[in-house]
Amino acid sequence: MSKQQANRGSFSSSIGFILAAAGSAIGLGNLWKFPYVAGNSGGGFFIIAYFLFALILGVPVMLSEMVIGRNTNLNAIGAFQRLNKKWTFVGAIGVVGGWVLKYIFSYLIGADFGADKVAYFNNFVASPVEPVIFHLLFLGLTACVVTLGVSGGIEKASKFMLPALFILLIGLVIRSLTLPNAIEGVKFLFVPNTEVFKDASTTSNMLLSAMGQIFFSLSLGMGIMVTYGSYIKKDSNLTTNTFFIIGLDTLMALLSGLVILPAVFSFGYEPAAGPGLIFSIIPAIFEIMPFGSIFGLLFFTLVFLAAITSSMSLLEVVSAYFIDTYKWNRKKVTFILAIAMGIVGIFASLSMGPLSHVTIGGLNIFDTLGFITDKLLMPIGAFCTTIFVGYIWGLNNVKAEVELNGMKFYFYRAYSILIRYIAPVLIFIIFVMGLFA
Repeated sequence: MSKQQANRGSFSSSIGFILAAAGSAIGLGNLWKFPYVAGNSGGGFFIIAYFLFALILGVPVMLSEMVIGRNTNLNAIGAFQRLNKKWTFVGAIGVVGGWVLKYIFSYLIGADFGADKVAYFNNFVASPVEPVIFHLLFLGLTACVVTLGVSGGIEKASKFMLPALFILLIGLVIRSLTLPNAIEGVKFLFVPNTEVFKDASTTSNMLLSAMGQIFFSLSLGMGIMVTYGSYIKKDSNLTTNTFFIIGLDTLMALLSGLVILPAVFSFGYEPAAGPGLIFSIIPAIFEIMPFGSIFGLLFFTLVFLAAITSSMSLLEVVSAYFIDTYKWNRKKVTFILAIAMGIVGIFASLSMGPLSHVTIGGLNIFDTLGFITDKLLMPIGAFCTTIFVGYIWGLNNVKAEVELNGMKFYFYRAYSILIRYIAPVLIFIIFVMGLFA
């Protein structure tokens, strides 16, 4: 370990890094978006396409970001500046995690969600006060973890959060599959729907949906894996880590589908209900379960933990830049950034209620921020990463970094083709389609 890396901190083990990195990828989008997108986009055919794009898009881009980070031992901005001063990236933080904290509080006080779970969710996000309070609490907790550092905060938290979430999800899958008419939800998710091949338009939409889902699920192009990669020890196997992270993210999405969709069909909800799925379907499941309130509290606590791992990684991306570049104290910079992001988040939190009339190009504040990050910054960042690695920095440097300490880069030839030719084209397509979606 270099002196620089020792001063910055590092992940103490490969499993710690894998869980932290997987936590950064696993978020609420896996829980509410994947199930209905998969079901409405061809079922089994969508899942096959999802796996395919995970290999040809997710693996090469994520591996490239890790390589850049570990090679430089610097944050996302500093890493590219060291390798080439013309390249720089930065990420941003979201506010959706605050919604989950609201449900933890609701279960703690024994709140009655009422007969209409969707209305309960909609009333909450439209409130002028509650979304702000829970957003700030969520961000405050995120900042507290990040101030503890990489191994003492992010890694320790992830080692508890991710295993606990998977264990509870498996229990919920078992319960959801025993609901009346649950098999229809399983069919909706897994049985291939040949309707996606009825014409070129539906087929291309299915492929684009799968490609976009894997891209945004892994948060490619946000500087997260560059920053996290800078904390990896030199004896860590980067290729193995990449496959484990993508595998855990995919497993989470599939398990979420097996929790959500059987319940959707059992309770007569609309499969395309969107974000409200997790906040309306899950409480309905718990109502009919023995000790349902306890399971509800545990589930939303753990979903909150999954959300906070994503939030931690985004805050760490920006914090690491100031720590590396200006040698700021970690606690100082983390709380300064948290306050700044908290102010932005207040406006976003109110955009579905008191500030719903404020729009930019027809989008409210929350959706505008999402458009900037999801439709612009992420694809541009990922596209530039592929060009930088494939044509500027050079594939030989990637190979040398991956093969440190006798490690083998078994799929180097395939990686070279993917990162130079396939991935840039796919990301460009995602970018263009996102602008016109």
